[in-house]
Order: sequence, then C-alpha cells, then structure tokens
Amino acid sequence: MLLVVAAVAYGAGLVAAHRRGARWPWWRTLAFVAALTLFAVVQFGIVGQYDRQLRWAFVLRIAVLFFAVPTFAALSGPFALLRTGGPTRLAGTADAVLRSRPARFLGNAIVSPLVALALFCVMLTPLAAVLRQSVVSSVGITVLVPVLGFGLLAPLSEVGVLRSSAFATAEFLLAFVELVLDAVPAVVMRVSDHVLDGVGRVPLHVPWAPSPLLDQHLAGDLLWFIAEVADVPVLIALFIRWQRSDRREAREVDELTDEQMDALTREHLQRRP
Repeated sequence: MLLVVAAVAYGAGLVAAHRRGARWPWWRTLAFVAALTLFAVVQFGIVGQYDRQLRWAFVLRIAVLFFAVPTFAALSGPFALLRTGGPTRLAGTADAVLRSRPARFLGNAIVSPLVALALFCVMLTPLAAVLRQSVVSSVGITVLVPVLGFGLLAPLSEVGVLRSSAFATAEFLLAFVELVLDAVPAVVMRVSDHVLDGVGRVPLHVPWAPSPLLDQHLAGDLLWFIAEVADVPVLIALFIRWQRSDRREAREVDELTDEQMDALTREHLQRRP
C-alpha cells in the first residue's frame, strides 16, 4: 500500500510538471525508483522474511529503512516536485512545513546524530528482542522509521532551507562527529562476547542459520558499514548547503552601499568588549 501510494503521488506530480512545461531532472526520478526498490527488497526479500528470527536481518532492515530509503527519497526532491507540478495551496503547505520549527530542529547535523545514536542503542538492550519479535512493532517500524529518516534528511536537500554560513560550518564539522557516534552501537555489538538482548537460539529450519552470538556479530558488521556509508551523502549535502549560504551572504554584502558598510562596521566594533 505504501509503495502504491508513493508511486501514484510521485507519478501524478511528474505528469502535472510535464503538462506545465517544466523540465524535471531524470536523476531525481531515478532516485525515487531506487528508494521504492530498496523498500520493496527489505520488506519482501530475505530480510523481511527472517527479520523476526535473525538479528542481522532485523538490524539490516532498520538501517536500510532509516538511512538508505530516506536518502534516495530526499534526493528525489518530492517537495520541489510538489512546488513544480502540485496544487499551489498544497505546495504552500509543504513550504510552511519545511520552514516550521520542528523541521528546522530535525533538519540539522546537531540533532540527527543523537537520533541515530538513540535508535541504534536500543539494539544493545532487551527491548530489541521485544521489538524484533512483535508483529505490531514490525508494522510500526515499516512506517515510522522511514518517515523519521526522511524528516532528518529532507531539509538538507531543499534549496529553500537556508542557514547562516557559520551555522552551516558547525553542521559540517558535527557531521564528522556523527561518523564516530553512529559506529558506537555497531562496535559494541561486534566486540561483545555475550548476547545483548538476552534471547537464545530461535527456531529457524535452515542450514545456514548462525548461532545467536554470530548473529549479533553479523548485525554489528552490517550496521557499522551502512551507518558509515550513509554519512557520505549527508556530508555532501551539508557542504552544498554551506556553499549556498556563503554565496548568499557574500552577495548580500556586495549589494550594501559604502554608508551601510560603515554602519555595520561601527555596530560590530561597538559590540566588542
């Protein structure tokens, strides 16, 4: 149902944009197809089939839904497509959501590392077993985890979301901290010599079923790899945002008159102790 709704909505936006004579980048459409494909693979493939029995499948499913699917979905530019081919009122609502305080709070590199760290630290507790073996939580993960990941990444991909160059620089530096923080739960899962969620071997009638400890180590390896690789597009997006902010501020300074520059200089000097 989610795949059908997303495909129909995006397709309708493409048709409307074409009717208005707007050119839509082909790579954005390809990114949207990649997002749907990844979602379908983790839901209907071997990962979705064994995620309740195997830790590595459960962790891989959450990591793909949190990192990979939202990354490609953000690159597909759904808000930009809505502004291009969607109804004016709906496009205005989308812009208002992007500029809202919650969106600006989530869409910066200060909050996203903490959210990712909190999410994957759950894997180090017995709560991970409860979530893994519950049908209700499986449905919740399918819907909520991609939405959370998209909420963190979407503001980074939007041109209309502007920050000061100083704030963009701080975000860029903090993104490198995220490279370390994301790896902490994965490293703990990998090096631990006991099963962290407290669940032993579950019935799984396949010859390649790993032991509970090996299963946990595989989950740590996968999480470590995906979390580090997923930070690369975030770093690229933050660098692009910093460039836009720097160019915008430089253009604003160039447009000032000599009198306005003198006034700003005096104001700056008066603020110094």
